[in-house]
Amino acid sequence: MTSTVFSPTGIRFENIDKRYGGLYALRRVSLEISAGECVVFAGRNGSGKTTLLRIAARLARPSSGVVSFLNGGEDRGGMLPPAGFVAHATMVYDELTAEENLLLFARLQGIAEPAARAETLLREVGLAERRNSLVRTFSRGMRQRVAIARALLNEPAVVLLDEPTTGLDTEGASWFAQTLRQLRDSGRTILMSLHGESEVSTLATRALRLDAGAVVADTLTGANFRSILAFANA
Repeated sequence: MTSTVFSPTGIRFENIDKRYGGLYALRRVSLEISAGECVVFAGRNGSGKTTLLRIAARLARPSSGVVSFLNGGEDRGGMLPPAGFVAHATMVYDELTAEENLLLFARLQGIAEPAARAETLLREVGLAERRNSLVRTFSRGMRQRVAIARALLNEPAVVLLDEPTTGLDTEGASWFAQTLRQLRDSGRTILMSLHGESEVSTLATRALRLDAGAVVADTLTGANFRSILAFANA
């Protein structure tokens, strides 16, 4: 992973509710994530992990409550810093090549020298030799690599990952763990949802468990890391 100068950024969730009609996806979630933390959200399907990540990414609005971003100890309010998001679905364009996908998103984000940035990331994710192949010819794991590359285009201060190892084979998961380690060690703030223990989960500095939209365990307040992940995988 290439490195760049960025502003370390924390995230504060204050009394976040998210309702879909009468159904609560999140209930009174209050959390502060310090700049540079690598945080795992664990929990069964429907526990609220994806919703919380989408709210952090500004892809969904809370029904009530406030999300703010902390830069150098100062509250930036709701202004989202450079961020990268990998959703559970890859959301890449099948009828474009791997390179065309990255060039499209790089230009939409106003990234300088988009061709050079796309080339660098395709090499880093192991797809340089398939740069001119249509994404519809890719396996699920290869699509996931394109999605991860897209999330890193803007060299984000905040990285949001929803089950990022989905579709990756053993080699791919090891590659991703190495990438995640580099992101963590460079001081990026990372929030990710996972199911169970893995090479990736061992890189986390903190784990939280969600249940029915509420945070019910947090290693920051003494919960056991392995029990959080084991429960989530039960």
